Amino acid sequence: MNKWIELERRFQKNQTIDKSVQQRVIKEREHWRGNNLPFRGENEKIYQRNNGNFLCFIQMMGKFDLVMQEHLRRIEKGEIHNHYLSHKIQNELIQMLAAEVKSKIVAIIKDAKYYSVILDCTPDVSHEEQMSFVVRCVDISTSPIEVRVSEFFLEFLKVDDTTGLGLFCALQEVLVSLQLDIGDLRGQGYDNGSNMKGKNKGVQTRVLEVNPRAFYTPCGCHSLNLVLCDMANSCSKAKTFFGVVQRLYVLFSSSIQRWAILKDNLKDVKGLTLKTLSQTRWESRIESIKPIRYHPSKLRDALVDLANDRTTESIAQSEAKSLAKNELENFEFLFAMAIWYKLLFAVNIVSKFLQSEDMCIYLAIEKLKGLIDYFENYRKVGFAEAMVDATEMANEMGIEPKFVEKRIIQRKKQFDEDVTDEVTHSAEESMKVNYFLVIVDKALSSFKDRFQQFEVYEKNFGFLFDLEKASSSDECLKNHCTNLEEVLKHGGVSDIDGRNLFVELKCLKQVLPRGVQKPIEVLNFIKLMADSFPNAWNAYRVLLTIPVSVASGERSFSKLKLIKNYLRSTMSQERLNGLAMLSIENDLVKEVDYTNLIDSFASRNARRVIFK
Repeated sequence: MNKWIELERRFQKNQTIDKSVQQRVIKEREHWRGNNLPFRGENEKIYQRNNGNFLCFIQMMGKFDLVMQEHLRRIEKGEIHNHYLSHKIQNELIQMLAAEVKSKIVAIIKDAKYYSVILDCTPDVSHEEQMSFVVRCVDISTSPIEVRVSEFFLEFLKVDDTTGLGLFCALQEVLVSLQLDIGDLRGQGYDNGSNMKGKNKGVQTRVLEVNPRAFYTPCGCHSLNLVLCDMANSCSKAKTFFGVVQRLYVLFSSSIQRWAILKDNLKDVKGLTLKTLSQTRWESRIESIKPIRYHPSKLRDALVDLANDRTTESIAQSEAKSLAKNELENFEFLFAMAIWYKLLFAVNIVSKFLQSEDMCIYLAIEKLKGLIDYFENYRKVGFAEAMVDATEMANEMGIEPKFVEKRIIQRKKQFDEDVTDEVTHSAEESMKVNYFLVIVDKALSSFKDRFQQFEVYEKNFGFLFDLEKASSSDECLKNHCTNLEEVLKHGGVSDIDGRNLFVELKCLKQVLPRGVQKPIEVLNFIKLMADSFPNAWNAYRVLLTIPVSVASGERSFSKLKLIKNYLRSTMSQERLNGLAMLSIENDLVKEVDYTNLIDSFASRNARRVIFK
């Protein structure tokens, strides 16, 4: 009788669930989803083989934890039937936890007011197009003083229509569902696909038609990648160079025996081996040419050993001999190696820098300017430097550091052509004019074409990049403020008042502590005084909200591949988004109040009875 009275009392309080058990179950789920591990096995029965990671861990807990031990005993004895370990309860708890994190992110975005969207698409293992939806904003909820730039993953959107219109409609729908005002959108970050960046029908154009203040930024990392593509396709010799690098990898990686020969010759070199060329991450090709750049003689020896190995097929022997004699012992190849290593090294550093989550447009512009300066300087001194590096490699390999002179083919002139002799170059001069200068000049022109939008940002926001270096002339500073007011105006309403911004910046230049000049530093300084500097507060938040790359979207695809793999290809979209949210936004999950979560779960599942 007492049990029924206790049950009635717990029904009235919606507490028919053992909270101590649920606390342990939720914590275990946090462990599994944080490491992207699968939950279920072939069955869902306690103490049976192949019942999955989740139940196995529950069983292990039962050996050491008294609460879980008692819970498992009651399940095994049939004293309870609703044990809350089924896949349905797993999914329910995952969705509740993910919804809690998602609502917290949306609250942060609404507090920030201004936000940017970062979109990127990829097919998943079940051949469905998934669009990663990431939001960037200035998080002002972190503490009373500090602010930070954050990029939050919200969900994967399954899209059937990948045209500009289809993706734009998907974006509109998700913004409405999250109750985010598209009028507060201040930035768009996409890759360089035509459906995204298209000037007529792309997503960025359709968004700008609705909100002209949603500034579009082509991904900086993708743009750097395209610069390298332009360089590699600028002349036939550049194409040939990377073809040789790939041939080396393919030759050795085609069999275990060949790879063993390579490893034997590189046994004194730790952590360095041949790698295939990436077709999408050109800056990462430095890892492919690095072993050839620093150990050409060892690779040549490996090729010679392979060519002399009697167990190797004749075709492979011929290929190894050709690569050793015609490529690695060719001074022109060594010279190209020296050039490409230096250029790829410089681009790779900047590309990795731009992939940072809190990377801001002013820092990106600074790094890109430095990279362009490097290329301009390399145009002047790079040929001589490459000659020195190539000569060192040639001496190490015992070959003559000299370009091969090729016979000039005289072309028959027509009667109406100028009979003046054509200009002829030596082999070294020809290499400089037709190879070195071609790829460097192509890089410089490509930088200008592909980073035009960054120049626009510098023109509109440049005076905010460093207040210490801001225009000393009041008239010039006032003009910048007035121009920014127009840039941030839509429908007759602007985010700032140019005249008041001018006054606020003049005041800030006087009161800022020494060393506090960068936008994020200024924003932290005025956070507690936002009411005193409302226009500066808005201007700096808009500046820091503009995205630089889509790296956060790309990183979410890594989680997608771990979560929805070939063994879990039939996973529902809801479960995928729940697991992805808990995995990607792991830091926010740790801040969730599990007591409230369990209370909410108990109220929803009060019909399921546990007799105590």
